[in-house]
Amino acid sequence: MFPMEYPILTPREAAKEVAAEGTVEHLPASKELVEAGCDVAARLLRNVSGVVQGKEDQVALVIAALASRGHVLLEDVPGTAKTVLARAIALSIGGATTTRLQCTPDLQPTDVTGLSVWDASRRTFEFRPGPVFANVVLVDEVNRATPKTQSALLEAMAEGQVTVEGEARRLPRPFLVIATENPVEQAGTFPLPEAQLDRFFLRTALGYPDAVHELQIIQAQRRRHPLADLEPVVTAGDVKLMQRAADEVYIDVSLQQWIVQLVAATRVASVCRLGASVRGSLALDRAVRGRALLQGREYATADDVEELFPFVIGHRVTFRHGLAAEERSAQLWRECVLAAPRPSGSGRRST
Repeated sequence: MFPMEYPILTPREAAKEVAAEGTVEHLPASKELVEAGCDVAARLLRNVSGVVQGKEDQVALVIAALASRGHVLLEDVPGTAKTVLARAIALSIGGATTTRLQCTPDLQPTDVTGLSVWDASRRTFEFRPGPVFANVVLVDEVNRATPKTQSALLEAMAEGQVTVEGEARRLPRPFLVIATENPVEQAGTFPLPEAQLDRFFLRTALGYPDAVHELQIIQAQRRRHPLADLEPVVTAGDVKLMQRAADEVYIDVSLQQWIVQLVAATRVASVCRLGASVRGSLALDRAVRGRALLQGREYATADDVEELFPFVIGHRVTFRHGLAAEERSAQLWRECVLAAPRPSGSGRRST
């Protein structure tokens, strides 16, 4: 029999799963819920940052994505603590599981989702779940997998389930995919198509640590890795509560209008060949709520929008040729904010 934690879902049940995503029973009132969510986010950030040293801003981005039920694409060279980050998040959540999937051109979709294996003793097929059935999944060098295998992640990232042999199976909750790709090496790679890039909530990079933090890393790993001593600080229920709390963060309608105008501006910007879709507006709206939670606020601000715009929108547009990569993001922001000026106000709920 298939394990009960990964049950088969009918199409109706799968639709209900998507609609009920993130619901938590016995929730407190809105203000208390947001305060509790801020506490969960702060504990996660503090615990993970103790292992991934010198990268608190980047860790905060990943946790904001987790709070927003999104997934992260890290464009970075090898050896920048991407695996450590994924494991640190999983180890910080009591009972959470983590898997690592090394992508290669010969990787098959069933190597990601799992497959049914004939059980001769029972004379039936038994489903063996793949590495995607975990709370935190690190997909290393995702652009080395073929497009067919890359597409196996689409349903998992978008709907929190996979369909194998015509049967949908629910993935664990919470569910976070951290995918990496090396921006330097292009030989033997398959660039992610726009449809798949759009599934990633945000894109960022960890980068190399500075000299001070690199020395601290060497000293911390003198006898054993800090991950060996990392203890859980939240539960899976706490993470669901944090996700629900992010939904309750107040965002003024003027900020929502600005988000819509900024995303619309990408569609006419001279630097872009193709602008961001409505999914970009939805993601940016969710992201600013998650960042506000990490900042300990019950409301989002224009600073949240400005800070997150390049990470949430930058990979959702197709840039024109002829502009250096490091200049694209700044040029896009200048054009967008010129077309959609920053609104005034603090973002607080008016009383």
